[in-house]
Amino acid sequence: QAQLVESGGGLVQAGGSLRLSCAASGRTLSSYHMGWFRQAPGKERAFVAAISWSGRRTNYADSVKGRFTISRDNAKNTVYLQMNSLKPEDTAVYYCAARGGAWYDDHSSPEIFNYWGQGTQVTVSS
Repeated sequence: QAQLVESGGGLVQAGGSLRLSCAASGRTLSSYHMGWFRQAPGKERAFVAAISWSGRRTNYADSVKGRFTISRDNAKNTVYLQMNSLKPEDTAVYYCAARGGAWYDDHSSPEIFNYWGQGTQVTVSS
């Protein structure tokens, strides 16, 4: 069973950048498609981005397209989320997740992911 640990969250001013990392232990991530989700207070967990096991395919929520980039380094067993031009509405706890099986064009449903990290807080001040 894969164990996922997020890091890189923090407090940043609007317009700034952060890079989140998701490291895995217990199993190699190269077998899994990976995703990032976020959850703001009082809101449901929302899809942010996903990347295929090979890194060749990605998809993004409309709200982050052009600002966020998901990537992976299978040799380091790590997935990244580069977040640029951050806005106060990006404030949330960010979670990484892993799933096996076929690639989907739509990864917006959290239920399709099998493994989750504990999350890292991102706060964007105005």
